[in-house]
Amino acid sequence: MPVFSPSLTRLPKTALARWFAKRAPRSDEARLSVRNVYIFFSKEGLLFALLLLITFVAGINYGNNLVLGLCFYLVSIWLISFHITFAHLSGLQVRLLELTTAEAGEPVWATIELSSRSSKPRRQLRFVFDGQDADNKDTTSEQTAVVLSNIKEAQTLRLPIMTNKRGALILPRLHISTVYPLGIMRTWSYVYFARQTWVTPKSLPFDWQANTQSVRGDEQTAGGQYVSGQDDFERLDDYVSGESLARVSWAHVARGQGMFTKHFADPVGHEQVLQYTQMPSMHHEDKLRELAYAVKMLGQMGVPFQMYLPQDSADNHKVGQGDAFVQACLIRLAKLP
Repeated sequence: MPVFSPSLTRLPKTALARWFAKRAPRSDEARLSVRNVYIFFSKEGLLFALLLLITFVAGINYGNNLVLGLCFYLVSIWLISFHITFAHLSGLQVRLLELTTAEAGEPVWATIELSSRSSKPRRQLRFVFDGQDADNKDTTSEQTAVVLSNIKEAQTLRLPIMTNKRGALILPRLHISTVYPLGIMRTWSYVYFARQTWVTPKSLPFDWQANTQSVRGDEQTAGGQYVSGQDDFERLDDYVSGESLARVSWAHVARGQGMFTKHFADPVGHEQVLQYTQMPSMHHEDKLRELAYAVKMLGQMGVPFQMYLPQDSADNHKVGQGDAFVQACLIRLAKLP
């Protein structure tokens, strides 16, 4: 039994993939047409084509008009199926609306809008990004393909893209296909989106509190950070018309000192410094994963912090807090070489 080298089958697939990509330049919006829609027999359709050949040969060989009539009838069914199957994909407009970020090992989600100028509905369209098919043994068992049974008006769908390492993620090609209505013919198209996203490092838990320090060092008593709250008294301000009377300092009013508003604050700790060089791991990627863990922990606690990375500019060393700042720090980790 002959054994074929994987490289012998990989070369034609690579050449074919380049040919498909050349016919569909990268763009966040694409319209499917004759140029980028392809059609051929499905697996079941190959058996149908074999049936056409057998009936034609039998009709010619035996001079049987009934068999030839059956052959021509089946050919007419094939031609009608060819037209309907191709028309279900041709003219469809695809646009990328949103692309999320994710940590390595988690899916990135792409929100896609589908629309068509045709008034006829499109049925049984299947959407999946290359390399994400659940039938592929190299991916997880999570269902990543979406089948839309009926598309009449503009419609949106979300598709996952599995990730395995941090850094810039260039979207794989989107595979759109259908075998409607009879399953004899299979038509498909590829869409190459231009937008890219970032995959952040996967968190690696460690004792981050033992490896971080306060920005103010020994001056922790003066460097505490506070947010508006209800616990600790912070200051008195002149009363502004419209403020709640419950916060008015009536003791000052009784002494004839005027109306003041009391403000309270909750302590949230001291500003923290996260430094790449202070991470306990020896490997570069593990250090980034530990930084990602510390960033998320400080973000959940609401503690202000700043992060120092190799080859960082001074503009990236600002102190911040909140979800937006945490996300910005994670993307900095994803961009690091």
